[in-house]
Amino acid sequence: MTDETSTRQTTTAPQDDSAAPQDDTTAPHEYSAPHKAVIMARGLGTRMRRAAEGIELDDGQASAAAAGVKAMISMEGGRPFLDHVISALADVGYDEFCLVIGPEHQMIRDYYDGLAKTRVSVSYAVQAEPLGTADAVAAAESFAGPDRVLVVNSDNFYPPKAVARLAEAPASATLGFVKHSMIAESNIDPDRIAAFALLSTDDGQLAEIVEKPSAEVVEAAGEDALVSMNCFLFTPAVFAACRSIEKSPRGEFEIVDAVRRMVAQGNRFDVIAVEAGVLDMSSRGDIASVEAALGAAEVVL
Repeated sequence: MTDETSTRQTTTAPQDDSAAPQDDTTAPHEYSAPHKAVIMARGLGTRMRRAAEGIELDDGQASAAAAGVKAMISMEGGRPFLDHVISALADVGYDEFCLVIGPEHQMIRDYYDGLAKTRVSVSYAVQAEPLGTADAVAAAESFAGPDRVLVVNSDNFYPPKAVARLAEAPASATLGFVKHSMIAESNIDPDRIAAFALLSTDDGQLAEIVEKPSAEVVEAAGEDALVSMNCFLFTPAVFAACRSIEKSPRGEFEIVDAVRRMVAQGNRFDVIAVEAGVLDMSSRGDIASVEAALGAAEVVL
């Protein structure tokens, strides 16, 4: 199987946000229903690697946790978390998947290459170095081709009915999770949710992504604030945006900055508000709650 590999250079020239639009701003483009998904599985899993007092894992879970491969932690019935993610997305029409992984992630390759699949195909894009989420997305450009692609994290389980609503958008879009529903229906501590990025909208269109909002901003936004959980539907314009941005202060190419570039260039970007929660698999302390929430859900790939 041929892999795609990120060839991004680590420095970029400054770009003019007023540059000509890259995609759907000059003429309408009718996209078909999305069916391709890019799952970012390149993270280092630093939090998951840390031992947690009082947390008991079985041998398989302990091995995946020690390697920091959050997506491969087994759930009830023995299927890895990522199987549940893929199966849920397949339920709402996604049948081609590209896993963005690192060169060291042989565990993921071996599992999916050896798995019998009837509903989906799985390929890989190799992100040579962990240079950030925009770099991860750029690695999957050949997989996407001229189509729109769903982009999600490998350590989150998104409600499939919510993801399905992205297809309502004519171009790019993201889900905005209503804060009070996130608190009620996710396994994430409310204090962590308060620190998540917020989506600011103008007539249903993305105006700004507010990262690490201050306490004052969080309070002003209220319980109906829209929380970003990195669930995006992108037109091909995202790839030029990913290549055009510079590293963030923390030294990574961030997908948030690529989204900002798209918006600044006039690309349409819908925000779809959903009253739902997201399951998060960031640390060993999350495993039991995710496993309980998923239960014995049927998994069919």
